[in-house]
Amino acid sequence: MDKINELIEKRAKLWAEAKNFLDTHTDEDGKLSAEDAATYEKMEADVVDMKKSIDRLQRQAVIDRELDKPTSTPITNEPSSGKAPANFRATDEYRKEMLAATRSRFRNISNVLKEGDDQQGGYLVPVEYDKRLVDVLNAENIMRNLSTKITTSGQHKINIAATKPAAAWIEEGETLGFGEATFDQIMLDAYKLHVAIKITEELLYDNAFNLESYIIDQFGKALANAEEDAFLNGDGKGKPTGIFDAEKGGQFNTTTSSNSISADDIITLIYNLKRPYRKNAAFITNDKTLASIRKLKDNNGVYMWQPALTAGEPDRILGYEVHTSEYAPESATGKPAMAFGDYSYYNIGDRGTRSMQELKELFAGNGMVGYVMKERVDGRLILPEAVQILSMKGTSSKP
Repeated sequence: MDKINELIEKRAKLWAEAKNFLDTHTDEDGKLSAEDAATYEKMEADVVDMKKSIDRLQRQAVIDRELDKPTSTPITNEPSSGKAPANFRATDEYRKEMLAATRSRFRNISNVLKEGDDQQGGYLVPVEYDKRLVDVLNAENIMRNLSTKITTSGQHKINIAATKPAAAWIEEGETLGFGEATFDQIMLDAYKLHVAIKITEELLYDNAFNLESYIIDQFGKALANAEEDAFLNGDGKGKPTGIFDAEKGGQFNTTTSSNSISADDIITLIYNLKRPYRKNAAFITNDKTLASIRKLKDNNGVYMWQPALTAGEPDRILGYEVHTSEYAPESATGKPAMAFGDYSYYNIGDRGTRSMQELKELFAGNGMVGYVMKERVDGRLILPEAVQILSMKGTSSKP
């Protein structure tokens, strides 16, 4: 944590120096010489790179804290045949035997591994394993931290009020008027997402190698990347529906006044979002788009973007949190550039638990063993008005 705080303070100092350099080297027309522009861009790139370093250290700290947490009192009796108890917790014996079974290519199976047993060699990931995988997904996936997460056992229906009652003035003794409350439904389904890796037998049988953490970390990052892309850009066909989807995502009510983003455009975007949603609203954009926004000032000459000064806090634009994703659309003519809204109205439905399976013979000829992690998940913005999309000026505002 000391290292993180040190980098945060250093980054804030670098940004202050960059702003001062820009203010003192800009001519009356707001232009920089070629040499000064190169110097400023180098200073800005250092600030961006330092932010990425801070984010990596913070993710590592989160994972380290979770791995150090003790588990609650486990169930130590052998699970009975049939469906697993709902509150099953993996014992130390279970984890040890699962790892031993993995290294033996699931040929050495003991009674403690009856949980999740099937004829195809698939095993339910122990609860501790699954929780740690979710921790990796949260650390790598910005949408899982901002959205509402639901665990579903089947197709999940979400009721939404389509009409709301309105008050009306009436004279004494007049007849009351009654309206009807109507409701819409949004369905959360379950789309299958998987990641597969191959491991050499040398690594698999090397007892000094922490195979368990390696597999979980690699699976978690791969699943998180695919999820984040879908939660932002998905079209709902074989994958979740993203917030930038033109049909079922956020509302495309704001367009830039020119071919670049101005301070006025961002202010318009903020106030196009209804007041109740602004309380918990945040920006989501691409790193390249944010790089151009960093130079913008408000009418008082104050930079709209301010770096985070506290560990774990995101940067801000006009007081609102800003999150960047490499999967957010890059600003281009007629395309979305950034989103602003309350992402708790984006619901992520996780169907059941994740499972891991060993591919016993597929890569045997190459001296390797394959493993597959699978999950079923869906995501949908249940109230489009809760997220506003800023589009670049052009002929189309659709992604």
